[in-house]
Amino acid sequence: MKVVNFAHGEVMMLGAFATYVIWTSTGLNPYFVMFISMILIGCFGIIIERFGFRRVMGTGKLNEIFLSLGLIYVIQNGVVILWSDDIKKIESPFCSNTLDLGILNITYDWLIAIGFTVLILICLHIFLTGTDTGRALRATSQNHEAAMLMGINVNRIYMLSFGIGAALAAAAGTVYGILSPFTPYMGTIPGIMAFTVIIIGGLGSIPGAIVGGLLLGIVQNFTVFFYGGAWKEAVAFIMLIIVLIIRPTGLFKGD
Repeated sequence: MKVVNFAHGEVMMLGAFATYVIWTSTGLNPYFVMFISMILIGCFGIIIERFGFRRVMGTGKLNEIFLSLGLIYVIQNGVVILWSDDIKKIESPFCSNTLDLGILNITYDWLIAIGFTVLILICLHIFLTGTDTGRALRATSQNHEAAMLMGINVNRIYMLSFGIGAALAAAAGTVYGILSPFTPYMGTIPGIMAFTVIIIGGLGSIPGAIVGGLLLGIVQNFTVFFYGGAWKEAVAFIMLIIVLIIRPTGLFKGD
């Protein structure tokens, strides 16, 4: 929807905490709990759109930026009050299982993370291109006035887009929490990296997001291997500057 939401990383963090709380309370498989978290955080995304971003849409991007920055502090401090800022980790049933591929070993959790990513991207692509609701989402993104004239309920579409985005962020947060320890402040760097990927790949382009994300990940890990971890975030912004200078619209054209 081309709405600037810097708090999306915090929504991802909420997904990790939602899964953690349900997992510790019930003992259910965290990969199953992930779908519950997606529903809960998806509803949260609808709420922040309905009572937050909708109030400032059309009044200037600066208002969207300040609203999202305010949400970052509200969400972070709310989670700290509820669950403290101690480091947490979600343990999956496969945490000790490793697949030996000869030249490298990869844990089952990483394989599941890759599988979930591919599955979600395929489902999202089919939804956006093969359903009436998906086409309405794309039409609203391109021109919400024209979409409204065609009989599309634009407000409902905006709510749906925020719900889907929040649900996907919850899935990412759950997988992140299974692969790595996390805190209420975990969402800041992934949120910045997400915007870097969007700009590199092209705003509104799913293929661009895939290629931009893979490209950024490969470059960052090669940089860490050769120059150390201190350059991991710096190289992302170097890439961002280069893309903005050479191709400001990104590698792919959005819908």
